[in-house]
Amino acid sequence: MFDEIRFNTIERLPNYIFAEVNAIKMAARRNGEDIIDFSMGNPEGRTPQHIVDKLCESAQKDKTHGYSASAGIYKLRLAICNWYKRKYDVNLDPETEAVAVMGSKEGFVHLTQAVINPGDIAVVPDPAYPIHTQAFIIAGGNVAKMPLIYNEKYELDENKFFENLEQTIHASSPKPKYVVVNFPHNPTTVTVQKSFYERLVTMSKKERFYIISDIAYADLTFDGYKTPSIFEVAGAKDVAVECYTLSKSYNMAGWRVGFVCGNKRLCAALKKIKSWFDYGMFTPIQVGATVALDGDQQCVEDIRKIYEKRRNVLIEAFDAAGWSVIKPSASMFVWAKIPPQVGNLGSLEFSKQLLTKAQVAVSPGVGFGEGGNDYVRIALIENENRIRQAARGIKKYLKEF
Repeated sequence: MFDEIRFNTIERLPNYIFAEVNAIKMAARRNGEDIIDFSMGNPEGRTPQHIVDKLCESAQKDKTHGYSASAGIYKLRLAICNWYKRKYDVNLDPETEAVAVMGSKEGFVHLTQAVINPGDIAVVPDPAYPIHTQAFIIAGGNVAKMPLIYNEKYELDENKFFENLEQTIHASSPKPKYVVVNFPHNPTTVTVQKSFYERLVTMSKKERFYIISDIAYADLTFDGYKTPSIFEVAGAKDVAVECYTLSKSYNMAGWRVGFVCGNKRLCAALKKIKSWFDYGMFTPIQVGATVALDGDQQCVEDIRKIYEKRRNVLIEAFDAAGWSVIKPSASMFVWAKIPPQVGNLGSLEFSKQLLTKAQVAVSPGVGFGEGGNDYVRIALIENENRIRQAARGIKKYLKEF
């Protein structure tokens, strides 16, 4: 009777390709198999104790149990601005240029819903973290994909990026209003230098588009690399907002807290739509996040070192197993090209075979876009012993070819 009723937004969303691998993984676990799971970027460590303690202290106060502030309590927005000043020597106004959000993913979605008109176009590099594409579809917009070109060290090819961006802009009708960038990049781990943002800000002012920058992995860097912020570029706040999450740097994934900063017009739009959507995060979570950003940052360094050690162990162990992968200089992932002896399988079939034959779960690169089909994403969320165990299973599997 109701079959003729269409759900247009849902129908525009693709099938979730990771669900296929997840179904195999869960079936194997139900059968008692020990699956080593690198498939999701879900930090397994606990939140640093001083942050947890502040949450608990705040939760004991009667006044913290009512509705909170949708855009974030003032002390949290001030802590966000302090974080930028300390890390990047950037000045932000906590009243007009900083919005606390229920995780950067949710913040990204709410932002697109606030600013996208039906048919608006956003440019998103391919491959991409899925919500960077699908948020615009959910909001009624469209996406123009462009290939992300990088070298063997996973450094962005700036010249190719801007050639592709210029071609994409001029080939699109209507002209794109937004460009999404995400460095260190998920899934590829690609990094950029400040010069990239200088060129991007210049182009945005020439071509009249807004920039949405996601720096979720800003703190997880290795071998001397430091993540730049777009706001280090003069005039960037005229054209850009930047998103960040406490999920990775502070092991606070389940807390769902992040922020969006920068351009006053975009921040105001986000604040307004959030005022209709929610009453803000539970106040003790915001108090804990304030302490995380303003407090001793040794915990961030400790977490960074854990990922660095796991990265080093994985590169060495997988190489000994017959799978040579490039060492990333940032993020909590390894973007691994499928071994040549099984390169014809494609990332989805390869991921399925790793699960069934090596008991190792990874994310198929094609789930992030067509440009990822020769790769899989490996999250550094298992300890060193489990990584070595995975390598033994992979070595056994690859010997079949």
